Amino acid sequence: MDTTDPNIVFNGDGVCNYCLDAEQKLPQYHFTPEQEAENLARLAREIKAESKGKYDSVVGLSGGVDSSYVALLAKKMGLNPLCVHFDNGWNSEIAVNNIKKIISTCGFDLQTYVIDWPEFKDLQRSFFKAGVIDIEMLSDHAIMATMFRLRGKHKIKYVLSGTNYTTEHGMPQAWVWNKRDIKNIRGIQKQFGTRKIDRFPTTSTLKMLFIEKFGIGGVYAEPLNMINYNKNSAMEALKEEFGWQYYGGKHYESVFTKFYQAYILPTKFNVDKRKVHLSALIRNGEISREQALEELAKPLYAPEELARDKDYVLKKLDFAESEFDKMMEAKPFTHAYYGTENDLMKKVVKLGKFILRK
Repeated sequence: MDTTDPNIVFNGDGVCNYCLDAEQKLPQYHFTPEQEAENLARLAREIKAESKGKYDSVVGLSGGVDSSYVALLAKKMGLNPLCVHFDNGWNSEIAVNNIKKIISTCGFDLQTYVIDWPEFKDLQRSFFKAGVIDIEMLSDHAIMATMFRLRGKHKIKYVLSGTNYTTEHGMPQAWVWNKRDIKNIRGIQKQFGTRKIDRFPTTSTLKMLFIEKFGIGGVYAEPLNMINYNKNSAMEALKEEFGWQYYGGKHYESVFTKFYQAYILPTKFNVDKRKVHLSALIRNGEISREQALEELAKPLYAPEELARDKDYVLKKLDFAESEFDKMMEAKPFTHAYYGTENDLMKKVVKLGKFILRK
């Protein structure tokens, strides 16, 4: 990590705040084999005790490592989840094949939510025009909303998430935005969009807070935080169990996400997310710093691959190349410029602390 994160802090020994944070928190995610087994057994008992219908949980499947491994754990835990795939129009063939292999092997039911493409395309175009950094916020927001909507429809209490600390910690706040911030999405769409938000799945920061912190409206469980999660070991297990195939990078199971992380972020925002992902793997003992530096020295895109993906993305979003290139050169804007729920949440947290003091 370096000062492309404007908020990074190094101590006198040159150690950054993310490493210092990991030194404190990583031991919480290290378990003996007996502890791992008991953690998963306890979660399975809790889920089965709350089951009221055909399905006992919901698992979101992207075809990527984390969500695929959650599905594998669900199988080993004897659960019967409803697997949900969010099709935003950008799936890679590898991701689709991975999902098919998992569903076929595990015998789980799969429900695919297909986004209203004209509306979603208009939203993505709006985010490009707004000049904000977290264009992927749209997909992440809709995925959360879809999973909890289906949870309610099928009367399922537990949503199993692929979120994990060991391979995902250290993401700079300046590089992302609050994924739940529907006020921000609406503000950007109102200013730049040509359509009203209608079928796009929505939630809110407050609603997700109640779900995640208090279990109101469901329980958000993170099984990967209950085991010694290791990305490399997980991929080997997935290959062995399902014939699963790797797609070449963190979240590259999506064509758009690959183009976003490997071209848009470094070109417009001087952000290379590989630094975060590799740093987390170093701290987790999966690779050495020297190996990470070798990886960073490699180009983000091969020239012919970039030309192909850029052409595909621009055609799909109806951007002329000259228009797109101007947006890449234009001044970035903060998400907060277009309105945010964050101020409301600060008041809610402040009120909560006041009530607790009483």
